[in-house]
Parts: sequence; structure tokens; C-alpha cells
Amino acid sequence: MIKAIIFDFDGLILDTETHEYEVLNEIFKEHQSELPLEVWGKLIGTITSFNPFSYLEEQTKKTFNHDELKKLQKERFSQRIMQEHARPGVIDYLDAAKSLGLKIGLASSSNYEWVSSHLKRLQLLDRFECIRTSDHVEHVKPDPALYVETAKCLGVNPEECIAFEDSANGALAAKRAGMKCVTVPNTVTKGLEFCEVDHSLESMAHMELKQLISFLNEQ
Repeated sequence: MIKAIIFDFDGLILDTETHEYEVLNEIFKEHQSELPLEVWGKLIGTITSFNPFSYLEEQTKKTFNHDELKKLQKERFSQRIMQEHARPGVIDYLDAAKSLGLKIGLASSSNYEWVSSHLKRLQLLDRFECIRTSDHVEHVKPDPALYVETAKCLGVNPEECIAFEDSANGALAAKRAGMKCVTVPNTVTKGLEFCEVDHSLESMAHMELKQLISFLNEQ
């Protein structure tokens, strides 16, 4: 029996990932290079030591001022993301979960300050009974710790949860935690190779939450 739903944040609630990739790729193209999605895609939903500007130097055989490029990246990204709204269907799912009496949590590999600041801007922070981020665990996704800790915080077992994810690393974390996982990829993550998940939606707007739960219960 499903008792809780747990959302990822970046790319799932707010499509930060598409903007982040597009801004970086713009900078690469301005230096006659390109950041392949197959390279960047492996990093989505987790934390690594990969430095895109070191990669740019490797590709172009040139040296760049990393601080200047980071500043440019941050400025362009901020301009884009402040105009962004929650992805289609997200608020409907939050409303439906509440009406169905489900617990609602969030598990993100980003830090709490990042997640909470954007949830406040979207006026969604108080919708979540529990939020677990990189500040709460030793290892982020694809490690299952974030999902395990969120379920524990909500007072439910992992198998009683549906995790909603947009990235391959996130989906793997959810399945490793023992949860049902529904993927809702964005423009950047839709081409990634995912582990076996329970269902995939192009958008939450394409299937009501109650209908999705019924579908998953029949599997």
C-alpha cells in the first residue's frame, strides 16, 4: 500500500538541469567547443569532482580563467532560473497527495539552502513534511541513503513509497532503497540510460496521481 510520495528537486520540480547544461554549452560554443550530453548526463543527480572548465581546456588545448567563467555561468544561469516555474503537473500532484492522505517528502543531492530557497520562491516549501538533502547524508545519489532517510523521517517503509525522479542516478538510488520509482525526465535527461523503473511519464500533467497509484498497484 502506498503511503507516501517522495520528490527529487533539481530537474523534477524545477528544471534547473536543462538551464545549467544549456548555459554551459553556450560558453563552450563561444570557445569553439562543445560539452557532449553523454559526458554531462553522467553527472546529473549526483555530486562529482568533474570540472567543466578543465574539460573545456582539455578539448580546446587552451587555458582559461576559471573564476571568470564560473562568474559568467552563474550570472546567465541565475537570469534563466529566476524566470522558471514548477514543471507541469507538480502542483497538481502535491494537491492530490494531500487529498489522498499521503505523506509528502523530498530527497535531493543538492544542499538544503539551494533547495529551500527555490521552494520558497515557488511557494512550495510548506508542502513537504520532510526534506533531506546532501547536508543530511554522507553519500548522495545514486547511493540510496537520501531516500532511506526521507522514508524514515516520514515514518513509512521504503516499499510504501513512490519516488519521482528525472535522472538516472536518482532512479537508481530510489530502486536501491526499495521504492517504486516513476521517472519524469526533462529535456536534458530524457536521453539517459535508466535502470529498470516502475513507470515513466513525459509529464506529471499526463496522468493523475490517483490513476498512477492504481496502475502501480496492479503491476
